[in-house]
Amino acid sequence: MKKELQLSLSVILLFACGFLYKFILKSSCLFCLPSFKSQQGLEALLSHRRGIVFLETSERMEPTHLVSCAVESAAKIYPERPVVFFMKGLTDSTPMPSNSAYPAFSFLSAIDNVFLFPLDMKRLFEDTPLFSWYNQINTSIERHWLHISSDASRLAIIWKYGGIYMDTDVISIRPIPEENFLAAQASRFSSNGVFGFLPQHPFLWQCMENFVEHYNSDIWGNQGPDLMTRMLRVWCKLEDFQELSDLRCLNISFLHPQRFYPISYSEWRRYYEVWDREPSFNDSYALHLWNYMNQEGRDVIRGSNTLVENLYRKHCPGTYRDLIQGSEGSVTGELGPGNKES
Repeated sequence: MKKELQLSLSVILLFACGFLYKFILKSSCLFCLPSFKSQQGLEALLSHRRGIVFLETSERMEPTHLVSCAVESAAKIYPERPVVFFMKGLTDSTPMPSNSAYPAFSFLSAIDNVFLFPLDMKRLFEDTPLFSWYNQINTSIERHWLHISSDASRLAIIWKYGGIYMDTDVISIRPIPEENFLAAQASRFSSNGVFGFLPQHPFLWQCMENFVEHYNSDIWGNQGPDLMTRMLRVWCKLEDFQELSDLRCLNISFLHPQRFYPISYSEWRRYYEVWDREPSFNDSYALHLWNYMNQEGRDVIRGSNTLVENLYRKHCPGTYRDLIQGSEGSVTGELGPGNKES
């Protein structure tokens, strides 16, 4: 009897410790503790488990419903991994927003494995090739600063901590089985909207070096997908994809366009159409919705039976339930300026 009581108490203590650990991690990024506490919590969170990373490089505090769907779907597909959303507008002294004023922020912060952290670029770029560049750049005259800073931040975060980076218009539908990978947008051309690496991978270090050496903010994508593509060509002899097979070079997988881009950027409107027979996406891990192309303001409308509505219902049901309205009061899905969705 005594042994059974001891065993029961041990199990209770174990659960209590797990709850306390999760509470401390949540508290470090949501209840405005001193900055060293937030940084300590971030490193503890990402050092031991491969996280899923999202970025918002504008000052925006309330995510759009598409951002909410992207984060929620990742949390749903990777329940045992931390999903970390870095927000430039969030600081260590930011008061907790109210549910009514910031429903998407409140919804995401309540998900067990979602963690919201301030994006401190100066601290992030320390000990990387990007630090001197960042200290010299005049951000006020940069044409595409929100996108360029996002390109730089994602490289530094994944290099430091490892994990998977995703744009905030990428809806996860099944786990990505690769550790070190790039996502092909087309044959012989890489995107930087989804990629994953183990910590301190030399490919990402060389990407950061090339970012600085060939910096040209006037060329759209020069620091983003063009950078990934030219560095991949240094590492690998790129060939055309054969059927649905991925390509492998050294310890990097170059994943077929079907994995994330089964609908190409030129066809992005098809997400907002009603299909006679919807695709299964059986060969895809996630879907990039090309929100940067959506300058027309096409939206997700409850009851429309469009492909994107059905994706929301299946892969981010909480977002669909709480943030999507009917045609008479549709919630806008405009692009947040800090979300580089190319």
